[in-house]
Amino acid sequence: MSRRFFGTDGIRGAVGAAPITPDFMLLLGHAVGRVLKASESRPPVLIGKDTRISGYMIESALEAGFASAGVDVLLVGPLPTPGVAYLTKALRLNLGVVISASHNPFGDNGIKFFSARGEKLPDAWEQQVEAALDQVPQWATSSELGKARKLEDARGRYIEFCKGTFSAELSLKGLKLVVDAAHGAAYMVAPSVFHELGAEVIAIGCSPDGTNINAGFGATAPAALVAAVSEHKADYGIALDGDADRLLMVDSKGRLFDGDELLYLMADDRLGQGLPVPGVVGTLMTNMAVELALRERNIEFVRAKVGDRYVLEELLARGWQLGGEGSGHLLALDKHTTGDGIVSALLVLQAVVRGGKSMAELLKGISLFPQSLINVRLKPGTDWESNARLAHEQSAVTHELQGQGRVLIRPSGTEPLVRVMVEARDAAVAQRCAQRMADTLI
Repeated sequence: MSRRFFGTDGIRGAVGAAPITPDFMLLLGHAVGRVLKASESRPPVLIGKDTRISGYMIESALEAGFASAGVDVLLVGPLPTPGVAYLTKALRLNLGVVISASHNPFGDNGIKFFSARGEKLPDAWEQQVEAALDQVPQWATSSELGKARKLEDARGRYIEFCKGTFSAELSLKGLKLVVDAAHGAAYMVAPSVFHELGAEVIAIGCSPDGTNINAGFGATAPAALVAAVSEHKADYGIALDGDADRLLMVDSKGRLFDGDELLYLMADDRLGQGLPVPGVVGTLMTNMAVELALRERNIEFVRAKVGDRYVLEELLARGWQLGGEGSGHLLALDKHTTGDGIVSALLVLQAVVRGGKSMAELLKGISLFPQSLINVRLKPGTDWESNARLAHEQSAVTHELQGQGRVLIRPSGTEPLVRVMVEARDAAVAQRCAQRMADTLI
């Protein structure tokens, strides 16, 4: 069954255009409430949001929708997505709701849902909600309406949770950190976490005005962090995105570390502690250099589809703990049920403090392979998968790379495009091979 509203990470779009409108959000809250009430008479839910001005409108509409279905609501205001996941589980609630479009510009917004266990919900649940949206609303009577109240100490609870994921035997004393919250949901939480663990903190991207989320700051615009680390002579910089579920880091020399490298550091630190790391999950886009480095440490590596929800599904199926994406969505399931930029930064800094080495030193010998990506626009209806010339060229390129690179060909999910990607130790080789395959589609 195809989904009309849900994408790979909830529902997202431009504010004021369907489905990101107040009337739809009211009906969405009502439909979700009805799905929840199928298993419990008065299920409580929690709603958090990032700092977009549209969050107020959506929050009010969702609250009304839930109340109209007889569902009680806890409101926490601006809080990182992983904070909502944590509180949903800690407070034994039925559902966590996040109003956010993550790293998108402020004109977009969206909705994400978390289960009672603090995990993203499966496709089957989303299909139930879409089916409920097709049904005639069953408005609750006055005596059956849900109630709403604010959870005043939500921020403090989440700060303590984050600090608890850092080793009690270690401290961040002596480190100067620049923390960039992208003017987003972590603007008050993130600086406090690192400061309370002993670091000297310089906060940037922590002055939201409702329209500046992700604008020139955060994980999608790391130049501001690189400049601030240099200006303040800091040891490291930490960049989160608008809802703080992804992370990039910068060292004192301006080197930017992506999610693939950070994932390796997290795995390496566990090995250094003598802890088992049976395997790590990446995605189709994870850099091959990291895969090879993990395999050299006898750590099995598998690739999931692009999207942190698919990484999570693979981890749960295998009983593993570590996974992530190059974009900075990182999972450590023994620490949290979902990707958390703050917690991931703490785990990386823990590796640095414990090892007494810089991030660059810990990653010595690992050089990311250059990737060449070519988007080929196709005529609608083109059957590229049956293209014999492409299949022949792909086989030839794979043979030429001899295990020291890889080929990935995949369609766009939103446009009539095929993405041709080649990864190799040499950038010129990657570019030449990608172009050869792309030419067969033109």
